[in-house]
Amino acid sequence: MNIKLQQKASVPSKQNINAISNWLMVFALPLEKTINKESRFPYQTQLLNRRKQLALKKADSSPVTIDLPNTNSSHVAFATIESKINSFDLLTLARKMVAAHSSSNPAQLGLCISGFNKTDSERIAEALISAVLAASASLPNFKSDKQTTSRLKKVSLFGVHARHGFKQSFAIAEGNALTRSLSMLPPNKLTPTEYLKEIKLIARENKWKLEFYDEKILKKKKAGAFLAVSQGSPKADSGIVRLRYTPKNSKGKKVFLVGKGICYDTGGTNLKPANYMFGMHEDMQGSAVALGTLLALSKLNYNRPVECWMALAMNHIGPKAYKPNDVITASDGTTIEVVHTDAEGRMVLSDTLVLASKENPSLILDFATLTGGCMYSIGTSYSGVFTNKKEWHADLIKAGEDSGERVWPFPLDEDFDEMIKSDIADVKQCSQESGVDHILASRFLQRFIKNDTPWVHMDLSSSNKKGGLAHIPTDTIGFGVRYSVNLLLNNYLK
Repeated sequence: MNIKLQQKASVPSKQNINAISNWLMVFALPLEKTINKESRFPYQTQLLNRRKQLALKKADSSPVTIDLPNTNSSHVAFATIESKINSFDLLTLARKMVAAHSSSNPAQLGLCISGFNKTDSERIAEALISAVLAASASLPNFKSDKQTTSRLKKVSLFGVHARHGFKQSFAIAEGNALTRSLSMLPPNKLTPTEYLKEIKLIARENKWKLEFYDEKILKKKKAGAFLAVSQGSPKADSGIVRLRYTPKNSKGKKVFLVGKGICYDTGGTNLKPANYMFGMHEDMQGSAVALGTLLALSKLNYNRPVECWMALAMNHIGPKAYKPNDVITASDGTTIEVVHTDAEGRMVLSDTLVLASKENPSLILDFATLTGGCMYSIGTSYSGVFTNKKEWHADLIKAGEDSGERVWPFPLDEDFDEMIKSDIADVKQCSQESGVDHILASRFLQRFIKNDTPWVHMDLSSSNKKGGLAHIPTDTIGFGVRYSVNLLLNNYLK
């Protein structure tokens, strides 16, 4: 992202404010006390009067806007908050504040933080910067009329000066923008063939090692679960991508990121109804989250080796497509009774997880838009997490609360296996009963984790939310990149 950040520890002078036409300002509650501490704070009368005019006394959940009486008519979106505001609410407020400037599409934004201690000031600044970068991302658009792109080139931050320069925020924003951009591409623009081309370009730019296990290789590896899904495609371009990032000074065991990359999901033989099929080009978002996370970690020179495994395929309908009652053999020899062909994600992931876990990583994080059951359970503001380390539940929740990408853990007790017990094979792909498919899918996947590898599965129920989520302004969220980078960098899983 070609946006320059300028920092200054002091609050802006009147000259500073007059020079910039668009401002985001956050003050500690109460505003009167904060502004009085800054005896020279410009336009304090106008800001106080604006809040009085609106009869605002409590902390703001939406910005207050005002045009200042200067030559630029500087447009200010400001909010008064308490330092205890949680990360999700802070990011949501930041998104709303940035949206207040969308119509003017400024080339420069001024940010001001006032009335907080250093730690809180940096936290608030980080949220504003993240929202600014998310709104400035270049995303796919195929309209014939010329579209407006972000003109933002400079962000001037006052009231905070952090030595780290918010590099983590920039790296995460770049990873998230990649995730959203890939996820938004139409399915005729992002086939497995085209997806692989994009991945190769990114790998070359970042000096990652790339391997592609095409269908011929997967047949040799006896990856029957993956191939059952891909066999319905008119073109044999499916496969598993394996990317490797190796830091110069490696200081830890390797971490694996695994993602479901179904570039379009018709449902297969169990064809989806039209309303449920529309939007299924985003069924590859799990793989894009894994890729975006790898990109962000690479930009931050993460000190542990990381691999990214992406299961790329389409779930087509056709004469060769797999069907209910088929019995498939996965690469570890597990036989699977097919129940519903729209449960293809767990099929391609099962072989991918077998191959990945056999490499003995210290941790596997997998991402998938896997089940409607998870969405029905917790909605689209949270994503579900599942792990073979029950003691991690509290840490997984805490990582979500801190990052602002919230998750909730579900149980994975053995007795759930009764619902996927097969009379003819080792396991059913899913159950014909409804209600807990998100748990059953995770129990199914867990059996393909080898060598007792620590594993966390994220069911991306919040991959798409109308109007955006937290600091992300688009319906396509790219949920998981911010969460995972924070999870790994801050070592929540000890």
